Amino acid sequence: MKKLSVVIPVYNEEKSIEELLRQVDSVELLSLEKEIIVVDDGSTDNTQIILKKFESKYKIFYNQNNMGKGSTLRKGFSYATGDYVLIQDADLEYDPREYSHLLSPLLEGRADVVFGSRFVGSKPHRVMYFWHYLGNRFLTTLSNLFCGLNLTDIEVGYKAFTRAALQKILPKLRSNRFGIEPEITARVAKAKLRVYEVGVSYYGRDYKEGKKVTWKDGLAAIWHIIRFNL
Repeated sequence: MKKLSVVIPVYNEEKSIEELLRQVDSVELLSLEKEIIVVDDGSTDNTQIILKKFESKYKIFYNQNNMGKGSTLRKGFSYATGDYVLIQDADLEYDPREYSHLLSPLLEGRADVVFGSRFVGSKPHRVMYFWHYLGNRFLTTLSNLFCGLNLTDIEVGYKAFTRAALQKILPKLRSNRFGIEPEITARVAKAKLRVYEVGVSYYGRDYKEGKKVTWKDGLAAIWHIIRFNL
Protein backbone atom coordinates (compact mmCIF):
# COMPACT_ATOMS: atom_id res chain seq x y z
CA MET A 1 0.00 0.00 0.00
CA LYS A 2 1.29 3.46 -0.89
CA LYS A 3 1.57 6.17 1.74
CA LEU A 4 0.48 9.80 2.09
CA SER A 5 2.55 12.07 4.34
CA VAL A 6 0.53 14.99 5.73
CA VAL A 7 2.90 17.75 6.87
CA ILE A 8 1.35 20.19 9.37
CA PRO A 9 3.27 23.38 10.31
CA VAL A 10 1.96 24.81 13.59
CA TYR A 11 2.44 28.10 15.41
CA ASN A 12 0.21 29.20 18.30
CA GLU A 13 -2.83 27.16 17.29
CA GLU A 14 -4.04 25.96 20.71
CA LYS A 15 -7.67 26.60 19.71
CA SER A 16 -7.59 24.45 16.58
CA ILE A 17 -4.75 21.92 16.64
CA GLU A 18 -6.53 19.12 18.50
CA GLU A 19 -9.62 19.32 16.29
CA LEU A 20 -7.44 19.56 13.19
CA LEU A 21 -5.56 16.39 14.14
CA ARG A 22 -8.87 14.61 14.77
CA GLN A 23 -10.11 15.60 11.33
CA VAL A 24 -6.90 14.58 9.55
CA ASP A 25 -6.82 11.27 11.41
CA SER A 26 -10.44 10.51 10.51
CA VAL A 27 -9.95 10.97 6.76
CA GLU A 28 -10.30 7.61 5.02
CA LEU A 29 -8.18 7.10 1.92
CA LEU A 30 -8.88 3.57 0.78
CA SER A 31 -5.77 3.22 -1.38
CA LEU A 32 -3.32 5.02 0.91
CA GLU A 33 -1.71 4.56 4.29
CA LYS A 34 -1.47 7.87 6.17
CA GLU A 35 1.51 9.41 7.99
CA ILE A 36 0.93 12.58 10.04
CA ILE A 37 3.92 14.86 10.65
CA VAL A 38 3.54 17.92 12.88
CA VAL A 39 6.25 20.55 13.28
CA ASP A 40 5.64 23.14 15.98
CA ASP A 41 7.37 26.41 15.18
CA GLY A 42 8.24 27.57 18.70
CA SER A 43 4.66 28.17 19.87
CA THR A 44 4.31 30.37 22.96
CA ASP A 45 0.73 29.40 23.88
CA ASN A 46 -0.49 25.92 24.95
CA THR A 47 0.03 24.31 21.53
CA GLN A 48 3.08 22.30 22.60
CA ILE A 49 1.32 21.04 25.73
CA ILE A 50 -1.53 19.75 23.56
CA LEU A 51 0.84 18.18 21.03
CA LYS A 52 2.69 16.19 23.68
CA LYS A 53 -0.48 14.12 24.17
CA PHE A 54 -0.10 12.85 20.60
CA GLU A 55 3.64 12.09 20.50
CA SER A 56 3.05 8.34 20.64
CA LYS A 57 0.60 8.49 17.72
CA TYR A 58 2.12 10.96 15.24
CA LYS A 59 5.56 12.22 14.25
CA ILE A 60 5.85 15.47 16.21
CA PHE A 61 8.85 17.80 16.17
CA TYR A 62 9.54 21.13 17.84
CA ASN A 63 11.52 24.19 16.78
CA GLN A 64 13.14 25.77 19.82
CA ASN A 65 12.50 29.25 18.37
CA ASN A 66 10.06 30.62 15.83
CA MET A 67 11.72 29.98 12.47
CA GLY A 68 8.86 30.73 10.07
CA LYS A 69 6.55 28.64 7.90
CA GLY A 70 9.12 27.95 5.20
CA SER A 71 11.71 26.61 7.61
CA THR A 72 9.06 24.57 9.40
CA LEU A 73 7.78 23.03 6.16
CA ARG A 74 11.28 22.10 5.02
CA LYS A 75 11.83 20.32 8.32
CA GLY A 76 8.53 18.45 7.95
CA PHE A 77 9.35 17.50 4.36
CA SER A 78 12.68 16.03 5.48
CA TYR A 79 10.87 13.57 7.77
CA ALA A 80 8.20 12.57 5.23
CA THR A 81 8.44 8.99 3.96
CA GLY A 82 5.25 8.87 1.88
CA ASP A 83 4.84 8.33 -1.84
CA TYR A 84 2.78 11.52 -1.78
CA VAL A 85 3.21 14.60 0.43
CA LEU A 86 0.49 17.11 1.28
CA ILE A 87 0.68 20.40 3.19
CA GLN A 88 -2.06 20.93 5.78
CA ASP A 89 -2.27 24.22 7.71
CA ALA A 90 -3.27 23.86 11.36
CA ASP A 91 -5.86 26.63 11.48
CA LEU A 92 -8.94 24.75 10.13
CA GLU A 93 -9.19 27.06 7.10
CA TYR A 94 -8.98 24.01 4.80
CA ASP A 95 -11.06 20.84 5.02
CA PRO A 96 -9.15 17.52 5.27
CA ARG A 97 -12.18 15.72 3.84
CA GLU A 98 -11.09 17.09 0.46
CA TYR A 99 -7.83 15.12 0.36
CA SER A 100 -9.15 12.64 -2.19
CA HIS A 101 -10.17 15.51 -4.47
CA LEU A 102 -6.76 17.14 -4.14
CA LEU A 103 -4.83 13.90 -4.61
CA SER A 104 -6.82 12.55 -7.54
CA PRO A 105 -4.56 13.95 -10.34
CA LEU A 106 -1.52 12.50 -8.53
CA LEU A 107 -3.05 9.08 -7.99
CA GLU A 108 -4.14 8.93 -11.62
CA GLY A 109 -0.58 9.66 -12.73
CA ARG A 110 -1.57 12.86 -14.51
CA ALA A 111 0.22 15.34 -12.22
CA ASP A 112 3.44 15.76 -10.28
CA VAL A 113 2.13 18.68 -8.20
CA VAL A 114 -1.41 19.78 -7.35
CA PHE A 115 -2.32 23.25 -6.10
CA GLY A 116 -5.63 23.88 -4.41
CA SER A 117 -7.45 27.07 -5.36
CA ARG A 118 -9.94 29.15 -3.44
CA PHE A 119 -11.00 30.91 -6.63
CA VAL A 120 -12.12 28.10 -8.96
CA GLY A 121 -14.82 25.47 -8.69
CA SER A 122 -18.05 25.40 -6.71
CA LYS A 123 -16.64 24.75 -3.21
CA PRO A 124 -17.79 27.13 -0.44
CA HIS A 125 -15.47 29.86 0.74
CA ARG A 126 -15.86 32.50 3.38
CA VAL A 127 -16.18 36.05 2.06
CA MET A 128 -13.35 38.00 3.66
CA TYR A 129 -11.06 40.97 3.01
CA PHE A 130 -11.28 42.64 -0.41
CA TRP A 131 -7.71 43.97 -0.28
CA HIS A 132 -6.38 40.51 0.57
CA TYR A 133 -8.22 39.12 -2.45
CA LEU A 134 -6.88 41.88 -4.69
CA GLY A 135 -3.35 41.40 -3.35
CA ASN A 136 -3.51 37.65 -3.91
CA ARG A 137 -4.70 38.13 -7.48
CA PHE A 138 -1.86 40.59 -8.13
CA LEU A 139 0.77 38.24 -6.66
CA THR A 140 -0.59 35.27 -8.58
CA THR A 141 -0.60 37.22 -11.85
CA LEU A 142 2.95 38.46 -11.24
CA SER A 143 4.10 34.92 -10.46
CA ASN A 144 2.41 33.60 -13.60
CA LEU A 145 4.17 36.23 -15.73
CA PHE A 146 7.54 35.02 -14.47
CA CYS A 147 6.73 31.28 -14.34
CA GLY A 148 4.68 30.93 -17.49
CA LEU A 149 1.94 29.10 -15.57
CA ASN A 150 -1.76 30.01 -15.34
CA LEU A 151 -2.45 29.35 -11.67
CA THR A 152 -5.24 31.20 -9.88
CA ASP A 153 -4.02 31.05 -6.25
CA ILE A 154 -0.30 30.72 -5.46
CA GLU A 155 -0.82 31.61 -1.78
CA VAL A 156 -3.19 28.70 -1.12
CA GLY A 157 -2.33 26.51 1.87
CA TYR A 158 -3.15 23.24 0.09
CA LYS A 159 -0.37 21.87 -2.10
CA ALA A 160 0.36 18.19 -2.80
CA PHE A 161 3.33 16.49 -4.46
CA THR A 162 4.54 13.12 -5.56
CA ARG A 163 7.61 12.17 -3.58
CA ALA A 164 9.75 12.33 -6.71
CA ALA A 165 8.55 15.86 -7.49
CA LEU A 166 9.18 17.10 -3.95
CA GLN A 167 12.67 15.61 -3.94
CA LYS A 168 13.49 17.60 -7.08
CA ILE A 169 12.70 20.95 -5.48
CA LEU A 170 13.40 20.33 -1.77
CA PRO A 171 17.20 20.78 -1.91
CA LYS A 172 16.68 24.19 -3.55
CA LEU A 173 14.07 25.61 -1.15
CA ARG A 174 15.47 28.53 0.87
CA SER A 175 12.57 30.61 2.23
CA ASN A 176 12.15 30.66 5.98
CA ARG A 177 8.83 32.47 6.23
CA PHE A 178 5.77 33.01 4.03
CA GLY A 179 7.98 33.43 0.98
CA ILE A 180 7.84 29.65 0.76
CA GLU A 181 4.58 29.87 -1.21
CA PRO A 182 5.90 31.84 -4.23
CA GLU A 183 9.20 29.97 -3.96
CA ILE A 184 7.52 26.56 -4.28
CA THR A 185 5.69 27.86 -7.35
CA ALA A 186 8.92 29.12 -8.90
CA ARG A 187 10.83 25.89 -8.17
CA VAL A 188 8.01 23.75 -9.57
CA ALA A 189 7.90 25.81 -12.77
CA LYS A 190 11.68 25.70 -13.24
CA ALA A 191 11.68 21.93 -12.75
CA LYS A 192 9.03 21.68 -15.50
CA LEU A 193 6.81 19.50 -13.33
CA ARG A 194 3.25 18.69 -14.37
CA VAL A 195 0.99 21.02 -12.37
CA TYR A 196 -2.76 20.64 -11.82
CA GLU A 197 -5.12 22.89 -9.90
CA VAL A 198 -8.35 21.91 -8.14
CA GLY A 199 -10.93 24.02 -6.34
CA VAL A 200 -10.99 23.71 -2.55
CA SER A 201 -13.20 25.03 0.22
CA TYR A 202 -11.95 27.91 2.32
CA TYR A 203 -13.11 28.68 5.84
CA GLY A 204 -10.98 31.77 6.39
CA ARG A 205 -10.25 33.41 9.72
CA ASP A 206 -10.09 37.10 10.56
CA TYR A 207 -7.34 38.64 12.69
CA LYS A 208 -9.34 38.29 15.90
CA GLU A 209 -9.53 34.57 15.18
CA GLY A 210 -5.78 34.26 14.74
CA LYS A 211 -4.97 35.06 11.11
CA LYS A 212 -1.24 35.79 10.83
CA VAL A 213 -0.52 36.94 7.26
CA THR A 214 -0.30 40.75 6.95
CA TRP A 215 0.27 43.34 4.21
CA LYS A 216 4.00 43.18 5.00
CA ASP A 217 4.02 39.54 3.88
CA GLY A 218 2.34 40.62 0.65
CA LEU A 219 5.06 43.16 -0.05
CA ALA A 220 7.74 40.58 0.76
CA ALA A 221 6.08 38.15 -1.65
CA ILE A 222 6.75 40.53 -4.56
CA TRP A 223 10.47 40.35 -3.79
CA HIS A 224 10.33 36.56 -3.42
CA ILE A 225 8.58 36.15 -6.77
CA ILE A 226 11.26 38.19 -8.53
CA ARG A 227 14.13 36.63 -6.55
CA PHE A 228 13.25 32.98 -7.05
CA ASN A 229 12.20 33.29 -10.67
CA LEU A 230 15.33 35.17 -11.74
